[in-house]
Amino acid sequence: MVSKPVSASETQLNQFMNPEHANSLGNVHGGVILKLCDECSGIVAARHARRPSVTVAIDSMTFHEPVRLGQLLNLRGRITYVGRTSMEVQVRVEAENLLTGEITHTNSAYFIYVALDENGLPTEVPRLTLTTDAERRRFAEGQERQRLRLERAGRI
Repeated sequence: MVSKPVSASETQLNQFMNPEHANSLGNVHGGVILKLCDECSGIVAARHARRPSVTVAIDSMTFHEPVRLGQLLNLRGRITYVGRTSMEVQVRVEAENLLTGEITHTNSAYFIYVALDENGLPTEVPRLTLTTDAERRRFAEGQERQRLRLERAGRI
C-alpha cells in the first residue's frame, strides 16, 4: 500500500454565516457547525483514501466560543492518524469578524472515517508519511485515541 503525506489531503472550507444558520439565541446553530465539520473532514478522508469514505464516529466536538451571524467560518481539516481501513481527521474551526479582522478559535473536532471498496466493504487506506515532529506527535495521540475507542467498544 502506498504512503501519502498529511499535506496531500489537507482541506480548508469557508462559509459566511447567514440568518438561516441561526439558533433561537441568535448565534449559529451547533448542528450547522457540526455539518460543516463533517463535510470538511469527509473531503479530507476521501482525498487521502481516494475511495468513498463514511463517518463512523465523532470522537469529540468541543465548542469553545459561539459563532455569530455575519462571521466567516474557516474550517481546516487534516489527517492525524490512519489504521488499516480507518482514518482520524482533525477539524479546527475559526470565526473571523470581517469588519475587525479578529479571528476566534471556536471549535475542534475529531472525526473517524472508514474507506469503502466497490462492494461497500471496508478497504485498506494508504499509510501516512509523517514529515514533522508535530505530525508524529498528532499521529501518536491519534493512535492512543483509537486504542481508547476500541477499548470502549469492547474490541480490545
